[in-house]
Amino acid sequence: MSVFVARLPTCKPRTAIIAHARNVISSPEPRKTMPQAPHGRFAPTPSGRMHLGNVWCALIAWLAVRTEGGTLTLRIEDLDPRKTPAGATEALIDDLRWLGLDWDEGPVFQSERAAIYEQYAARLERMGLTYPCFCSRAELHAAQAPHASDGTPIYAGTCRTLTDEQVRERSRMRPAALRLRVPEAADPAGTIQFTDEVYGDQLECLAQECGDFLVRRSDGVHAYQLAVTVDDALMGVDYVVRGRDLLPSCARQIYLQRLLGFDQPRYAHLPMLMAPDGTRRLSKRERDCDLGFMRDHFGMPEVLIGRLAHLTGLVDAPEPLSARELATVFSWDRLRATADKGDIAVPGSFFC
Repeated sequence: MSVFVARLPTCKPRTAIIAHARNVISSPEPRKTMPQAPHGRFAPTPSGRMHLGNVWCALIAWLAVRTEGGTLTLRIEDLDPRKTPAGATEALIDDLRWLGLDWDEGPVFQSERAAIYEQYAARLERMGLTYPCFCSRAELHAAQAPHASDGTPIYAGTCRTLTDEQVRERSRMRPAALRLRVPEAADPAGTIQFTDEVYGDQLECLAQECGDFLVRRSDGVHAYQLAVTVDDALMGVDYVVRGRDLLPSCARQIYLQRLLGFDQPRYAHLPMLMAPDGTRRLSKRERDCDLGFMRDHFGMPEVLIGRLAHLTGLVDAPEPLSARELATVFSWDRLRATADKGDIAVPGSFFC
């Protein structure tokens, strides 16, 4: 296995970045992991400039593995490259380097891995676990169906029992998505239990919490749940650290891991950083706490990291700290104590 240390020149074109990572993790078989040293990942979506919440998640993902002597892969989750603004990937990589958050492998681009994801989608099809779905997003949201905790409609099974003739007829009108059948609510195989390292024991019944879920969209783009499950397994990721907004995805990913014979990683989800009034999480769309602004405002990454560590309860005072300096005092107990209080509003005084 080749190991790529992140030494890319700042803001190189994406083609140059890819050239450094071309032969990273292309095998369709899961990599064996080393149990004594965790392997984690940064997995940002290049949909815009990083904001403070993205920095928070990247910082803790880095601290989680570095404090245990582990390694990291940088994975760019650009499943649909049409949604990646020009220059966003290069800016993201430059921002991580400015913050001092290094990685050992990658960058790996999901947009280049569709053939691998399709192998696993086809495997699920051969197992008889999927079916074509013709429901549009508008139809799903228009239906009076309950919604999962992540805001997505719980699928009612509209296309689950279509006959072959009905499938052929609907295929003439629109392309089909591919949906994974989950066990009935009474089937214990569909109830997923796991322990999150921040939020503790979790229990979810797939049929009641999400219903049958997508593994491939109708436009041919593979769904997030399948892509990240496959990538984590193939890349040897055994420690997943990310925001609390993705906690509802765990049960679906664990179910896929079991179907495909993958090991289950450790999970740690983080409280969200919120706008000052606490009513909404930080957003790239709104350019909340944009890292371009913060680099200009704070000047040095140590100032930003120190204030972020203080805001989130990791240290007692907002003194400048590098990521490596923070690693010497990092404590999951302090982070859990912060999480127990709920999500974290970013006050205006953060920038004073």
